[in-house]
Amino acid sequence: MLIRIPPFFLLLCLLAAFSPWLRGTSQDIQTDESFPGWPSSFDGRPLTALPLSSLEASLQREFPGRIGRFSDGRREIILRWLNRETRQLHASSDCFKANGYRVDAQPIKRLGAERWSTFRASRGNTQLIVTERIYNEAGHQWSDVSAWYWAAQLGRSRGPWWAVTVAERGENG
Repeated sequence: MLIRIPPFFLLLCLLAAFSPWLRGTSQDIQTDESFPGWPSSFDGRPLTALPLSSLEASLQREFPGRIGRFSDGRREIILRWLNRETRQLHASSDCFKANGYRVDAQPIKRLGAERWSTFRASRGNTQLIVTERIYNEAGHQWSDVSAWYWAAQLGRSRGPWWAVTVAERGENG
């Protein structure tokens, strides 16, 4: 039996496949020279720069932006600044899983107008509460990396963007 694919469906698949090239030129992408620098504080607490882990340093080499690791004295904060959409930005829960943590999704956390995805990461006696969000200066925000990627890919959001991941010890961590 021959399956007949409707032409409209085939056209949609082709458009989706070629959408990265149809959307614009490289002139639309901001260069790394537009990096504004790392903030000196987060949530009113001063930040201290920490060295990148070997994994973060290797990811930085191909990353379309910057990666910074900081502490505010009680939490570790990973800041990623992106000047274009990329599949190299992924949910931090994937990193925790790859490093042997059990990850349990939690409800979206709202802090004022900010929405943060939240999960509990546990490995052995270590328990962490991790929150994450992506935003741009135009006021758009996402608590999901995939939603951000498709909004950017389809031209519904323009960069640069900040991806913020905050990890702090849980009750038993």
